Amino acid sequence: MSPTVRQLNQQPYPDTWRAMQDFTVQRSPDTADELWVVEHPPVYTLGLSGKREHLLNISNIPVVHSDRGGQVTYHGPGQLVIYTLLDIKRLKINIRELVDLLENTMIATLADYGISAQARAEAPGVYVQGKKIGSIGLRIKNHCSYHGLSLNNAMDLRPFSHINPCGYSGLEMTQLADLGVHTDTADLAALVIAKITSALQP
Repeated sequence: MSPTVRQLNQQPYPDTWRAMQDFTVQRSPDTADELWVVEHPPVYTLGLSGKREHLLNISNIPVVHSDRGGQVTYHGPGQLVIYTLLDIKRLKINIRELVDLLENTMIATLADYGISAQARAEAPGVYVQGKKIGSIGLRIKNHCSYHGLSLNNAMDLRPFSHINPCGYSGLEMTQLADLGVHTDTADLAALVIAKITSALQP
């Protein structure tokens, strides 16, 4: 069965996070998987192992301590976020395979736009010419995943310069718009969703 896709438009990060937690706690072995498509107002999020020392000069953008894996990142308008609420036990995949699936989905989507991207074994996410364009942060609870991926489309990248993205000092970020691709975030989401759905088929 294909996951249910929910278009949430723009939602505050804390509200969506709580909704993901509630969905995951309340779901049963028969609950259909879901993919949530969303954009967030400007926010920094710190993962479970996130260190405040990676917040350099964050001005008035709020910081949320999240329960996903990873360090610090930034979300803002013009960035595609897809949350993957999946029963990975039922799908017969492990966390590493899910990370690989999400990375490969973003790489394949970028290839459709003529952009060559790569994953890095030592630093999860997707990179173009050494700059990061896609990030992954996940949490597994009761064999089910939540949180997911973010892909930079056409956003203000300056807030990334006020942190060490994903805990890496000097890591530069990029986006489709800076690579000469101008597409609506909804159209980008449709491509990514189609590839995730296809990859999850048995």
